[in-house]
Amino acid sequence: MEQHASVTSLVIVIIVAFLTPILLHRFKLNFIPVVIAEIIMGLVIGKSGFDLVHQDMWLETLSTFGFIFLMFLSGLEIDFKAFSNSKNKKDILPSGKEEPNRLKVATIIFIGIFFVSLGLSYLFVFFGLIENAFLMTLIISTISLGVVVPTLKEAHISQTAIGQIILLIAVIADLVTMILLAVFVSLYGEGHGNMWLLLILFGVGVILYLLGKRMKNNNFIKSLSTGTVQIGTRAVFTLIILLVAVSETVGAENILGAFLAGVLVSLLSPNQEMVQKLDSFGYGFLIPIFFVMVGVELDLQTLLSDKKMLLLIPLLLLAFLISKILPVYLLKIWYDTKTTLASAFLLTSTLSLVIAAAKIAERMDIITSQMSGTLILVAVIACIITPILFKKLFPRESANEKKLKVVFLGANQMTMPASRELQSSLYESVLYHTIQDKSDKNFADSLFKINEIENYDLDTLEEYTVFEADILVISTGDEEANATLAIAAKDRGVERVIARVESPDMHETLREQGIEVYSVFLSTKALLRAMIESPSVMNILTNQEMSLYEIKMQNSQFEGMTLRKFPFTGDVIFVRIFRGKDSIVPHGDTELHMNDRLIVTGSKEYVDELKRELEFCEYC
Repeated sequence: MEQHASVTSLVIVIIVAFLTPILLHRFKLNFIPVVIAEIIMGLVIGKSGFDLVHQDMWLETLSTFGFIFLMFLSGLEIDFKAFSNSKNKKDILPSGKEEPNRLKVATIIFIGIFFVSLGLSYLFVFFGLIENAFLMTLIISTISLGVVVPTLKEAHISQTAIGQIILLIAVIADLVTMILLAVFVSLYGEGHGNMWLLLILFGVGVILYLLGKRMKNNNFIKSLSTGTVQIGTRAVFTLIILLVAVSETVGAENILGAFLAGVLVSLLSPNQEMVQKLDSFGYGFLIPIFFVMVGVELDLQTLLSDKKMLLLIPLLLLAFLISKILPVYLLKIWYDTKTTLASAFLLTSTLSLVIAAAKIAERMDIITSQMSGTLILVAVIACIITPILFKKLFPRESANEKKLKVVFLGANQMTMPASRELQSSLYESVLYHTIQDKSDKNFADSLFKINEIENYDLDTLEEYTVFEADILVISTGDEEANATLAIAAKDRGVERVIARVESPDMHETLREQGIEVYSVFLSTKALLRAMIESPSVMNILTNQEMSLYEIKMQNSQFEGMTLRKFPFTGDVIFVRIFRGKDSIVPHGDTELHMNDRLIVTGSKEYVDELKRELEFCEYC
């Protein structure tokens, strides 16, 4: 009978986790993050609502694994390229001022957030609202990457200067607060005073990172990465369990080991397919169970009957806001008031680490279960309110006026007309070529704007901010130089690099590093064959007014929407949808999903508008 009740609770939680995103989409509640909705649904079926679910071995185990995997994905979310891409670009902002050094400003702001949080924490201790100032500092200063990243992407500003500064602040906060949480556990846990044991955990992490880096490009390992073996996925789960075990052995919390595993995988630069697999498994199964169970265990009736807890809710929300607004006000030097306030509101969102800190402190008997519930409830409220305020305040024109910067290296018969035709509301193209004799450049100067540079050395290209492009096309006369420059561009964080390489031997090597390759010989041969076999298709491809275009679906607003209900109007026809390895012929009931590659045809004006709506300033 007890086993039957156990299975019933598990079934209820799984069904609720399944229905939650469907209900959000059905009632158009896209402003509520899915994880917050899962907690709210947990409240409905748990102690605060119908009391249908009770904690048991199955749910406790799956919930714990969900928490561990959430911390792993939190570490994986940290994009260390953000640090390498944060050099001062010396661009001029709409305010007329020179753009600040992103990393420097983000670091100063986070230091400010931490010290303001520390001061506010002592005020909470002074008025007897909480006993541990260290814990409260962690609670107030932490920022949720899981809320910040998708919000920036939806606002189409993740690649802008202000978007990158907000992202860097959140990344630094995520790293620092997790490390300080480990220090907190070492100081106040059962094995307190053995903080040096954390060095063993980090030492094991470094060894595993070096081992992973060495094995990543091993041909034998690559051969085991497909089919039923999936050695990469097995390696990731082995890494998580191993570091979790080491973490618990040295007296730290298991989530620190999971977070460290995520950081190591991020440093190893996994391919996008691997990341999508891990996200699908985590957010599709384990993590929803954890968040639903967080809501199930919250007892709002008991919590709200305590006057002290009732008073703490608005005060803590106010503390979250003050701790972000005061330091973030530094951005007022470069940005307008609305942008600055919107940034502060977004950085007020906090969730995963608050839940982690609250659960750990409760388990260590540092705070009561009512206090833990209050901290989690405040984090939930903050995550609902702050993204809405950010979207209301942030100036829309800041996102809409941003163009994708396409830089061409090498002026020739392909790049010159391509750079000219790309000039539109979506793209800003820049063409660079080495200095030529006056007699060689008269024709080019009459039709094309070519920026002359001394040479194609890396120092010269960095001086001319070539590597700050959204898309870099390398087409000099030397294919070996093209390959070398393409690899260097990828290392410096350029999202898309396209290189002209004629040698087939180089193609595979460059593609493995995420570089797109084209060859004049192969392209010409393919076009000639297509012209013979499919002249009508060639007409579509070459027609300036009605060509084929590829658009990547990155706007979560249209996730799961059928083409029949697609609100976009205009002269555009969906020709094909590529989803992973599948090729789909679209019809009215075909649903759009994130990362779909849409092949469309139509007039360029409408295609540009659709492209802006679905993928502009894409982050992935």
